[in-house]
Amino acid sequence: MIVKSLDHLSLISQKISTNLSKEDCIFLIGRIGVGKTTLTRFLINNWQKKKGLKLTEVTSPTFNLLYEYDIKDIKIMHYDLYRVKKSNELDQLGIFLDDNDTIKIIEWPELIKTPLKHKLEIYIDYGKKNNEREIKMIGFGKWKKFENEF
Repeated sequence: MIVKSLDHLSLISQKISTNLSKEDCIFLIGRIGVGKTTLTRFLINNWQKKKGLKLTEVTSPTFNLLYEYDIKDIKIMHYDLYRVKKSNELDQLGIFLDDNDTIKIIEWPELIKTPLKHKLEIYIDYGKKNNEREIKMIGFGKWKKFENEF
């Protein structure tokens, strides 16, 4: 799918947000600067709007590895694993210890080998024009049917 604007990306994120629930995991895969954090910002801000909360600034957790967002009855964990180079470092982060209570959005998930029941992989690449992006989605579990909705 070709995404032609930030407004278009926002609409896509709204559709994803509508289907998001506890135990879900979103993998964001793409090069530096392609828009992984922008999509994450839209997803988190959509949840905040849905729950009637003030929108917060959502930035990349590249140096902190994790930012947590408490949105009333749900917690969203936003990971950026760019600086993680070995799979044993993932164990120290404890990403999947409290699976049932959180939504996980993970940038640079390539080292993760843990099988996940409900996962949406979103591949983002630069489009032919400067402001365009190409997005491909692959769903697992409940997300399997979602990949064909666009």
